[in-house]
Amino acid sequence: MSAPTQTATPTPSASGGGIARSVRDSLIIAKRNLLRMLRIPEVVIFALIQPIMFVVLFSYVFGGSISVPGAGLDADTYRQFLMGGIFAQTVTFATAGAGAGIADDMHKGLIDRFRSLPMSRGAVLTGRSLADLVQTALTLVVLAIVALLVGWRAHDGLLNALAGFGLLLLLGYAFTWIGALIGLSVRTPEAATSGGLIWLFPLTFISVAFVPSQNMPSFLQHIAEWNPFSATVVACRDLFGNLPEGYPVPDAWPMQHPAIASMLWSIVIIAIFRTLAVRKYRNAA
Repeated sequence: MSAPTQTATPTPSASGGGIARSVRDSLIIAKRNLLRMLRIPEVVIFALIQPIMFVVLFSYVFGGSISVPGAGLDADTYRQFLMGGIFAQTVTFATAGAGAGIADDMHKGLIDRFRSLPMSRGAVLTGRSLADLVQTALTLVVLAIVALLVGWRAHDGLLNALAGFGLLLLLGYAFTWIGALIGLSVRTPEAATSGGLIWLFPLTFISVAFVPSQNMPSFLQHIAEWNPFSATVVACRDLFGNLPEGYPVPDAWPMQHPAIASMLWSIVIIAIFRTLAVRKYRNAA
């Protein structure tokens, strides 16, 4: 008599399709990183302090000194004009934190342990980026409250305001993948922090975030107007109703169609840098 055959019970890692497994694994990693943030609250607190300082300093130090086309040297108008740039700067500066976190995991050998597990290859980075997105959303909520306290208002209704914040979160998520690639490419968290910030300063300041492009030299105007950061800033100002009545919109296509340009830039950045980051993760030693 032949021995009875045993039916193998599928393990959790083997069950489910590829996409379902990847989503499940990504959410598990995201939960792990969110719990880690809760256990180290000073990381979140320090991430909140910097944008609040920018709001206060730019509003009250530079508020009456920078001319906005169509409004002149009006402090309140500049405050409305400024907030789109501060919001966008806040979500992009989260890149440095994302890169440093991944570099720290690499340095401690945690990434090697994840790679040895039967899980989707892209789940570690996707989960990390989703957790960073949650932290960015929390930062935006706090920053919006501070902005309301200093006099900022969204004038075009709740739906347009939510659309503006949606574009900000999409840009922040896209830039998180740049941070992931930097974190995987360097040896220490300190190097990841420096590498994540050194290119962000020219990106944010050669833009229309803090001053109109009309005030720049002609060669910088073209860079600022085609900067993906600028497209999101102008889209937010438009959706929030923060552009002065007589503000001259530049002729560059991203400035004429900022919401579409912002989405396209963010999607392209995600497609390119997610591919590069996952490939780097697979080959990381």
